[in-house]
Amino acid sequence: MEKVIPFLMFQDGKAEEAMSFYTSLIEDSEITSIARYGANEAGEEGTVFQATFSLKGQEFFCIDSHVKHQFSFTPSFSIYVTCDSEEELDNLFQKLSEGGQALMPLGNYGFSKKFGWLNDRFGVSWQLTLPN
Repeated sequence: MEKVIPFLMFQDGKAEEAMSFYTSLIEDSEITSIARYGANEAGEEGTVFQATFSLKGQEFFCIDSHVKHQFSFTPSFSIYVTCDSEEELDNLFQKLSEGGQALMPLGNYGFSKKFGWLNDRFGVSWQLTLPN
């Protein structure tokens, strides 16, 4: 086994937009590769056939699915981020929740000084925490 990588499947051609958004919010992050569908291929031309990006060193693999599925992302799998400051946490929560949905609003739930859980506008779930 070479490695284990989280895999995100986007629908409606949103993979590149999501990767660009995430890497713009978290420093030391980047899109590392993108292969696109070409003309007369299964997916819409120009959308992401497969891509990789990293957030603070954690690698992710993603695609734009050309098949319409009856499912999407679920909050039972989330990206868990430990923030360095309250300001960083508040900023990430605000930006990630725009067009999304707060599942647990920012607050002190006892297991961290401040915590929030949300689904972003792409449907990806995030847990943001500030350690005690």
